[in-house]
Amino acid sequence: MNDCIVIIPTYNEIENIESIIRTVLSQHKLFHVLIIDDNSPDGTADRVVMLQSEFKDRLFLEKRAKKSGLGTAYVHGFKWALRHTYEFVFEMDADFSHNPNDLEKLYNACHLGDADLAIGSRYVTGVNVVNWPLSRVLMSYFASVYVKLITGMKIHDATAGFVCYKRKVLESINLDKIKFVGYAFQIEMKYRTYCKKFQIVEVPIIFTDRTKGQSKMSNSIIIEAVFGVISLRLKKLVNTL
Repeated sequence: MNDCIVIIPTYNEIENIESIIRTVLSQHKLFHVLIIDDNSPDGTADRVVMLQSEFKDRLFLEKRAKKSGLGTAYVHGFKWALRHTYEFVFEMDADFSHNPNDLEKLYNACHLGDADLAIGSRYVTGVNVVNWPLSRVLMSYFASVYVKLITGMKIHDATAGFVCYKRKVLESINLDKIKFVGYAFQIEMKYRTYCKKFQIVEVPIIFTDRTKGQSKMSNSIIIEAVFGVISLRLKKLVNTL
């Protein structure tokens, strides 16, 4: 049984899905891939099914009935991964903003290093972002500063979506209590990991904005993240996290 599963949520990623799957599965380190598709009308899931015959026992698909948010997709994937006894569980976007060549860096931080959660960080060595407008870079960067101030976490990139969890971290978190669905989900998972005293390590990466398909960012996602951080901190203070 392979020990690594890369979870990739999708919604209308037909332009990227085959390339990202092939690239992840061609890495020197052996990875498995789990696609969580929210019933994409563009045929993303159908393309995955087609590829499954080529990548038998390495490519898996969970198709959900409707678009239900990033957080719920990852929670679905985490539970699937725990049922299937993987030791290292990765989060990754489908659009190549996360470079598959960096997967092994995150793996090594957990497998060979001290990390229980390894974060592919855009900001730990400066600002390593390509093709984003300055306004988006500033919003993302200062969001992490804001999270650091409110929560006390010493993390430079709290909203990062390119990470590797050791199995024991996910087993320790009550996944049914995860409430946020947008980028606040990424903050919530890191904060719950931090509150349980696990070792969090940031691994520098270069983040490149998508060149195909459409971004899923929206104002509601931003608002959820801003107020969600305060909610998490308050829950921790009253011991209801």
